[in-house]
Amino acid sequence: MLLNIVLISIIIDLSTPILPYPKSFLFQIIQSIVAVFLVGLGSGFYLTANLGPGPRDGLMTGLQNLTNQPIALIRTIIEVSAVGIGFYLGGIVGIGTLLFAFGIGPMVSLGIFIVMKFFK
Repeated sequence: MLLNIVLISIIIDLSTPILPYPKSFLFQIIQSIVAVFLVGLGSGFYLTANLGPGPRDGLMTGLQNLTNQPIALIRTIIEVSAVGIGFYLGGIVGIGTLLFAFGIGPMVSLGIFIVMKFFK
């Protein structure tokens, strides 16, 4: 888990200067939506590879197996709960945060579907 945190922070630091930052609010929203889709697709690839989920994805898959509820619902509940706790503790919640919290569950589900349908 610690390596996960370190690697992600390094990648963010290295990619931020080269990634586009649109000035238009509409393009910022579009970029955020595309990013949530790409994270969902990436999750679909690594979850179906059976290499072991990370902490949040492990919680998601465990709760899904336990409750037999859809991945989209379970992941959305986890993310919205995390955002709520973060906000309660003084964090900033913006449109991108809400797009991710409410969109990642359906996108992980879609990502798993796409990978299973076209890559397995």
